[in-house]
Amino acid sequence: MRHHVSGDRPARWTRRHLGLLAEDEATTAPVIDPAALPRILPGHDLWDLWPIQEEDGSTSVADGRELWMALSAPALGHPEERHDRARIRLLGKKGDEWADLGNAFPDGASPGSREWSGSAIRRPDGTVSVFYTAAGRRGEARPTYRQSVIEARPAVISGGDRIRLCQDVPHREILRSDGRIYLPADEDDGAPGRIRAFRDPGWFRDPADGGGHLLVAASVAWQDTFTGAIALAGPRNGGWSLLPPLLVAEGVNHELERPHVIVHDSWYYLFFCTQRHAFHPAGRAPTGLYGFAAPTLTGPYEPLNGSGLVIGNPAGQPDQAYAWLVLPDLHVVSFANYRSHQGLDLRYAGAAQARAGFGGTIAPTLKLTLDGLNTSVVSR
Repeated sequence: MRHHVSGDRPARWTRRHLGLLAEDEATTAPVIDPAALPRILPGHDLWDLWPIQEEDGSTSVADGRELWMALSAPALGHPEERHDRARIRLLGKKGDEWADLGNAFPDGASPGSREWSGSAIRRPDGTVSVFYTAAGRRGEARPTYRQSVIEARPAVISGGDRIRLCQDVPHREILRSDGRIYLPADEDDGAPGRIRAFRDPGWFRDPADGGGHLLVAASVAWQDTFTGAIALAGPRNGGWSLLPPLLVAEGVNHELERPHVIVHDSWYYLFFCTQRHAFHPAGRAPTGLYGFAAPTLTGPYEPLNGSGLVIGNPAGQPDQAYAWLVLPDLHVVSFANYRSHQGLDLRYAGAAQARAGFGGTIAPTLKLTLDGLNTSVVSR
């Protein structure tokens, strides 16, 4: 398959777009009621949720339960430390009830020291392509921030009350930043929010040609530092080949996370998440779900609602949720992050105070309406 790069690629997210940003009812999430946050895994934090999907995008079902994945870590210490212990958890969902199905992979299976976000696709043969981010290196003495895109392809084993993934499968690196278009994400030191990116692989089948693609949160050079970008990879010789980016944040933001595409009414909607402190200058726009739309996968992309903002956290609770993911039926899942008071940034608070304000579980589902380049959010 040949990919032609037109003059429209990559799309650019600019200061001009952000100047059009309006935090109105159509683009603001309702305040989350803490009472509406059942803790799915007592003793564990949960964040960055995604379904195991069929190739058409629908959520996969086994033994009457929807199959989902999320990042998890023991609910200990400062919530920011969870990224250094993150594992992918398998979950089952029946109606509004969630069931914990345990770690997706056995200890030590990943080539990294922890497992970060990705996506999962159930294949016609019953195996699941789990695309995820391996962070660091297996067995390292302290966490580093090298990121690589991994695929494991276990079979789903179900029967009785138990659903699990076959444990004895290889975990292969399938994509790495090329150092030319995309900067390497290989820092030894850093912290979430201050490191280059090559992570969050999101699988998408283009209905125009049936081909599978991966979207990756990436970084490109910008002046003497880096800026956020969304990389595209396409199939080549049984593997994956990096292509030019779909979107570059033209110096306005350094972290475009969890990129994904859905097709609705013949439009391709490219969504991603970012946090208020990832903007330049910090706080220039809210933590939220942002998006662009185009007539084809490769563009030309235009920002939704003029600015790109689709769902922003409310001003009174600027960190209440994160990691939004839009499903093909336009429901939007996310996780409950920090509930703050008087504008306090709990990332920098003491462990006890931050822990008291951290949700660490699945947030209430929202619903989007999409009308060309205009969107609005409605609570479920």
